[in-house]
Amino acid sequence: MLRPIEEYRGKLFVVEGIDGSGKSTQIRLLYKWLMAQGYSVFFSEWNSSSLVKRTTRRGKNRRLLTPLTFSLIHATDFADRTERNIIPPLRAGAAVLADRYVYTAFARDVARGCNPQWVREMYAFAAKPTVALYFRVPLEVAVDRILTGRPEIKWYEAGMDLGLADDPYESFKLFQALILKQYERIIDEYALTVIDGTLPIAEQQRQVREIVEPHLGGLLRRPRDTWAPALEQAGE
Repeated sequence: MLRPIEEYRGKLFVVEGIDGSGKSTQIRLLYKWLMAQGYSVFFSEWNSSSLVKRTTRRGKNRRLLTPLTFSLIHATDFADRTERNIIPPLRAGAAVLADRYVYTAFARDVARGCNPQWVREMYAFAAKPTVALYFRVPLEVAVDRILTGRPEIKWYEAGMDLGLADDPYESFKLFQALILKQYERIIDEYALTVIDGTLPIAEQQRQVREIVEPHLGGLLRRPRDTWAPALEQAGE
């Protein structure tokens, strides 16, 4: 179980999905739209804490990371970002957007062989999102989006550490299939809101705004003279 978010004045909106699902595009569009409406908005991205960046890079370069160490590093990253970048703005009453949240660990770490209950308990301190959007796309569509024009797939990105296949592209497909299977398992468990990731980008964004808008009442707003740049970026 995740911690109730009602103790905070702000709202937490997160997006999830396998690589190539289009979730990052949608959350960036949502960010621009909320900024254009004058809301105070903060953004947090998976595996972006400076606390573990050097360790992660070194481990990947030397191929030292096991499923367990990978899981622990990501949990450390998440804990640091939660303390510094997520909880403070929520307490202040702002909107927080997260590109990937605990559900990424629930899907990826378990796909890598970690115990599902152990992974869930490790993230029990996390705040429950106001809205968690899951962008569902067929595996073939997502893989085609990622592989089109890509010169190579990184070793861990392809799941080569799992020994799924000798070819990195085949390994990537198999790894993404495992992750997709885990995501589908947690949709009902965590009440994820499913968005069809094959729809046109504009239609997906319309649905996202429709889902998010009822939760915006009372959120912290910025001084009105700071709205103009955001309005220009959002094209409104």
